[in-house]
Amino acid sequence: MKIEEAEVEVKKQQYDVAQIMGALYGDGITGLKGAFSRDWVERLREDIEVLYKDALQRPGGAVGRGPKRHYVEIHPEDIRGFVDLAMHPWVIAVCEAVLGPEYKIVEIGFDVPNPGAQNQPWHRDFPAPDDTLIGRRLNSLAFNLTTVDVFEDMGPFEIAPGTQWDDPAGFEHGMFPPKELYSRYEQLAQKKMPKMGDVSVRSALTIHRGTANLSQKARPVLVLGVDAPGANNAERHDLQITRGYWNTLPEYLKQHITCRLVNELEPIVQAHTIEGLMMGEA
Repeated sequence: MKIEEAEVEVKKQQYDVAQIMGALYGDGITGLKGAFSRDWVERLREDIEVLYKDALQRPGGAVGRGPKRHYVEIHPEDIRGFVDLAMHPWVIAVCEAVLGPEYKIVEIGFDVPNPGAQNQPWHRDFPAPDDTLIGRRLNSLAFNLTTVDVFEDMGPFEIAPGTQWDDPAGFEHGMFPPKELYSRYEQLAQKKMPKMGDVSVRSALTIHRGTANLSQKARPVLVLGVDAPGANNAERHDLQITRGYWNTLPEYLKQHITCRLVNELEPIVQAHTIEGLMMGEA
């Protein structure tokens, strides 16, 4: 083990495994305030702005998630902070606690609710697997990292705690609950307004939605998707890493990524559409 990996191993011990598991199996979401500096996040936002502009100019480069809202899947090496994020002791502690020591990073991308984005329908990001429905086990997690300070008029993320365990009978596509259940989610709902540097993690099965962005500012947020063994979310994505970049990665991190090694990066055609969120022009 290299010195920096040994330091991560020591630092992750400061995080309480019981608290992490209690939060994700209970509310379905938790977070760490001030995980990164504002300067680090500003660099990330700069990278995302360049990638977003490029994605909008390519067919299939961005997928609509409702009016004035896009999701873009990216290459890890396209952002300067990928290793910092993936090797953060809290991120590692969460992944190992909930998903086990053989967890795999399967997705990295960003979501941009622009001015004029509307309320999304309440939803899950994909149907609940048997591991959760029958085994009562969470086998995937989504980390979110805002690139701006979020205020109430900016369309904050809204989540209904505890609903990762809801029976999906009657859910359209296994993801979209019927509108007669909306009042329950609205009673449970919590709007999340993180600041630059904060990181959150959730089960993508916990019922949630993006809300209307009434401001004149976009709200880009980075997304990191992680699986336990047996979860097949990698099939929805196309994580690519060049051999040159791969050789620079910490050995620990190499063991925790599912990807294609390539000589040159290929443009990603977005494949993970969410049917019920294709609500008109993005």
